[in-house]
Amino acid sequence: MKQNVLILGAGGQLGRELQRTVPAGVESIAMARTQLDISDASAVEDCLAALMPQQVINAAAYTAVDKAESEPAAAHRGNAEGPGVLAAACARHGLRFIHISTDFVFDGTASQPYRPEAPAAPLGEYGRSKRAGEVAVQSALPEALILRTGWVYSSFGGNFVKTMLRLMRERDELAVVTDQVGTPTWAHGLAEAVWAAAARPKLGGFYHWSDAGVCSWYDFAVAIYEEGLAQGLLTKPVTIRPIPAAEYPTPAQRPAYSVLDKSSSWRDFALTGVHWRQQLRAMLADLKELADA
Repeated sequence: MKQNVLILGAGGQLGRELQRTVPAGVESIAMARTQLDISDASAVEDCLAALMPQQVINAAAYTAVDKAESEPAAAHRGNAEGPGVLAAACARHGLRFIHISTDFVFDGTASQPYRPEAPAAPLGEYGRSKRAGEVAVQSALPEALILRTGWVYSSFGGNFVKTMLRLMRERDELAVVTDQVGTPTWAHGLAEAVWAAAARPKLGGFYHWSDAGVCSWYDFAVAIYEEGLAQGLLTKPVTIRPIPAAEYPTPAQRPAYSVLDKSSSWRDFALTGVHWRQQLRAMLADLKELADA
């Protein structure tokens, strides 16, 4: 008998990859923001009552980090109120709930990877809204699983990799921040980690997931250039210049250090970490294949 799993945020990067990686034995129902407002308690209740899934995966979020500084109410509605509503509804119906959160709940002052139990201290409205969502989920459904990630990219939607590829085709020189460090996360691998968590219903609490290894945005951009050339996605020389974040001011302050400790996820999900550069190579191959399709 197949298990029914409801995927929310179906139109986003992770939502799309969750749909591409549905495991055998799972029947997925995917809903985008236009189909369900997760902050609408009545709509959520009606949806769960009608579909009666065994598990709910919430990949829906307000992800415009800089825009959140001028739209705190919208960020809070999508990242705090919505997850709280979902968790409360899952608690009433006895459903498993997996919620996706972010490295932006940390302030970036650490010098070693953030463990799941590390104290949260978000720097901006986006991080504060996501942290409020974590608190709301745990308050309504203590056994929920909250999976933090960061630097997500995929073949779908807008992200750093696709932006860099476009700019590298358009320009001869780029300047990229070199003093913000983290780990890229291919949404395809993140989706596989979410499904591994879904297959282990007794797991709950906080977990972290990104690809393995560490880099700066500058390192990431150089890798995108080199791998893009190797796969024929780029064809001309581009100079990539490292700059400090102070030379590229943004409305939202970003953590200088966003490396997450994934050891508990590797252990409990029975998964092996894959280096971010290997995952980047796979994503670019996927992007090329989709473009050629």
